[in-house]
Amino acid sequence: MKENFRDCLTMLLKHEGGFVNHPQDPGGMTNLGVTKAVYEDWLGRVVTEQEIRDLSSEDVGPLYKQRYWDRAKCDDLPSGVDWMVFDWSVNSGVSRAAKALQRFVGVESDGAIGPVTIQTVKMYQPAEIIEAMGKMRQDFYEGLSTFETFGRGWTRRNHETTAQALEMAA
Repeated sequence: MKENFRDCLTMLLKHEGGFVNHPQDPGGMTNLGVTKAVYEDWLGRVVTEQEIRDLSSEDVGPLYKQRYWDRAKCDDLPSGVDWMVFDWSVNSGVSRAAKALQRFVGVESDGAIGPVTIQTVKMYQPAEIIEAMGKMRQDFYEGLSTFETFGRGWTRRNHETTAQALEMAA
């Protein structure tokens, strides 16, 4: 839902945390969930480590809105479902989150949420979608080779997001 973006961004930034540069994270240098490569692409230029360290919510908010929230059509999704799709989109890509939603509602899973997906989503109770996506997301994480390293954090994030989404949908 359109009015949920700010609240969802606030929750997302709590999940993403501050500056990290974990040697086993293929994303490399990251702050507020934005990798150096994504931020460079967003700005169209090379950025320094200090620029990544200095990122603020005001810097990354427009990027999250355009590249994740808008691409996943979250304005058009029911409250709670928008948060599930947005958080998973940021964590694993818009296409992966969109395909999971599409598989659950039984439409072609092409990874791009459009009018058919949005109309079909409306035929389900938001809680049904949220619970199914939480399970699909957990299954996805547990299948990754890096689950042993990052799995506890991913699982916590998934459980928190699912609980928050269910509360939003109530």
